[in-house]
Parts: sequence; C-alpha cells; structure tokens
Amino acid sequence: MPSAREPNASTALERLRVRYPRVAIVHDWLTIPGGSEQVVMELLEMFPAAELFTSVYDPAPWPAQITSRPVHSSPLSRLPGAKRHYPKLLPLMNAAFRAFDLSGFDLVLSSSHACAKNVRTPDRVLHVCYCHTPMRYAWEAGFMEGEQLPRALRLALPPLLAWLRRQDLAGAAGPDAFVANSAHVAERIRRYYGRAAEVVNPPVDVERFLALEREPRDYYLVFGRVVPYKRADLAVAACAGSGRPLKVAGDGRALDALRQQAQGSSIELLGSVSVQARERLLSGARALLFPGEEDFGIVPVEAQAAGVPVIAYGVGGATESVLDGRTGVLFEGQDAAGLAAAIERFERLELDERQVRANAERFGRERFRAEMAAAIDRALAARGDSGDRRAAAGTTRA
Repeated sequence: MPSAREPNASTALERLRVRYPRVAIVHDWLTIPGGSEQVVMELLEMFPAAELFTSVYDPAPWPAQITSRPVHSSPLSRLPGAKRHYPKLLPLMNAAFRAFDLSGFDLVLSSSHACAKNVRTPDRVLHVCYCHTPMRYAWEAGFMEGEQLPRALRLALPPLLAWLRRQDLAGAAGPDAFVANSAHVAERIRRYYGRAAEVVNPPVDVERFLALEREPRDYYLVFGRVVPYKRADLAVAACAGSGRPLKVAGDGRALDALRQQAQGSSIELLGSVSVQARERLLSGARALLFPGEEDFGIVPVEAQAAGVPVIAYGVGGATESVLDGRTGVLFEGQDAAGLAAAIERFERLELDERQVRANAERFGRERFRAEMAAAIDRALAARGDSGDRRAAAGTTRA
C-alpha cells in the first residue's frame, strides 16, 4: 500500500542518482515480457544509466529501453535452445550469477524470483533485492502439479528441489535488504529465508488503462500466460459447466490441455494477442477471472484500472488489490465449483465502475518510484557507515 511517509519521487531519485552513479540491475532472465520485467523496466527509468545482468537474454521482444544499453548475459545464453528452454538451465543459474563481476558498481538492485539475488557483491556495494517470490517450485509442495514432466525427471525431482532449496537459502544471505512485491511474499521471505522484507507493490501503468472506455458485453475474460499454476482450467470448467461465454487470451505450455478441455463448448481460446486486441478485450469484458494463486498479480490491477471487476481466488496478492464486494469478488475454494459460485455472487452485485478504477490508481508507477527510492535509502541507513553488515566475514559477500 502507498504510504504517506514516502518522499517525492523526483527528489529522492536525484539524491540516489548522485550517490550511486554506477548501478547494476540483475534479473533472472530476459526472454518473455511479464510482470517481473515491468519492475525491471521501471528500475531502468529510475536509473537510466544502469547496466543489466541476466542469465539468458533474447533481445527480440524488448524495446530500446533495454536493447540500447549494456546487457551482460551469462555463457548460458549462448547454449543452443537457451532462449526457449531456459527453465531447464535452472540448476546451472546459481553458478552463472555468482560468476558476474560487479566490483565496478556502487549499487546492485536484483529483481529475483530465482537466482538473481545470489550475485556476489563487494562489501562497499549496497545490494537491495526486489523479491517477486522465493522459488515457489522449490519451496511449495504441489506447485509443480499439472506440469507434464517425463517420468525420469519426476523421480529426480525431490532431491533436485532439495538441492535448489539449499542454494536458494544460501543466496538469501547475500542482499543487504529485501523488498517484497506484496505482503504475501514478505511472509514467504520471513518463513523460508528468516529475513524481514519491506513491501513495495509492483509498478502498474494504470494511466493507460484508466483512459480505456468501457463497452461491457456478456463474456468473461482470462488473460495471461497459460501455465498450470495460473489455473485457467478452473475458468474453463466453471464457464463451460454454466454455459457462460469465456475468452482466454494468452499462450503457454498448458494451452494444448486447455484446448482439449474446451472442446464442444463455446469457450474461445485466442492465444497470444496484440496490445490493441488486449485493450479491446478488457473494454468489453464483464469481469476478469483470476483463479490462480499469484505473488501479486499485475493483470487484476490493469483490469480494475480499465473499470473491469475481478473475480479472484482469495489467497495471495489478489487479496491486496481486489476489494471484495466493491471492486470484485474473492472466493475461497480453489476449484471450479468455488469459481462458479463466485461468478453467481458477482452477477447479483451492482459495482460502481468509478470505485473499481479508483482502487487501481494506488498502484501507479510514480508511487513505485517513490516507495522504492525510500526503501533503498532505508537499506543504506540500516547498513550504517561501517559498510556491510557482514563486513567482518570478508571482502566479498557469499
């Protein structure tokens, strides 16, 4: 939540830019644009001269804001097929990030949901980690359910995940401070890493969506990557069972399974859509369905900025952005029946579009810059003039 204590963004940023002329921004991988990459783009706005470090880099989908600056990718990026199959390289990424030389920088900002936080930094360098989540696949039992994995990999998974947890926990000792994208993630950081985390919700380009005009029709909408944990299958089941029209916009490894599930129904699977098509879909949607457990969830905020109510699973970041009964509906049972009941409840409500849009305004980009700048300032103050809190342990943090 935005806080009245945060300074003016431009004043705080000018001070930070003077204090930290050489900034490194480290991100897990730069392959497909998503919510975590919006954070990277905003950090680049905050520090326009920053250099990027990442494990695997595909320049094709990125604007000049990224491609025009130094982007240092690891040797993993040169492996055949790395740009498409980067998740398979996860066991090698810890070593790849720890091999980066960041000694020439004054400030390191890692944007991490995997290994980016594990970079080594000299004592004198402040390292603030913006944590999207600790590795969910490593820490949360059941997160891999629904994934189509070869039998050999399923057998090898328990020891592999245990090894990843050990690496993840060791890497969590490195940053001077953690910033979480939601209170939900801050609790995970406390539980898994034993570290405190300040909460700064991600930046959302609400201004663009506030300008969209509403032309609501009958259909419901699912938007985003079609991967198992996002549970688009629940939206398909709930709408197919009740005969309600549903449009699913997005691509991903679970799309083929979704096609089989939707056979014989009027549900439309649109695949990847353009920015313009996405805005048209939002303008006409009766509500956005959001049945997965998300760390924060930028799409529900974008939908609300466009005046579109959100029907979301009431666990995780959606509970911090959706006001139950006022800007949408939160439901408890993560199954098709629970979602169907939530849709029925929504259809009995009369929601105020102005309130729906106003709720989204608190997650704007300027707010993110001000809160993030203040969090960096507090991390520096907590560190003290003596340098790193682990300075006695050596000159480079493990």
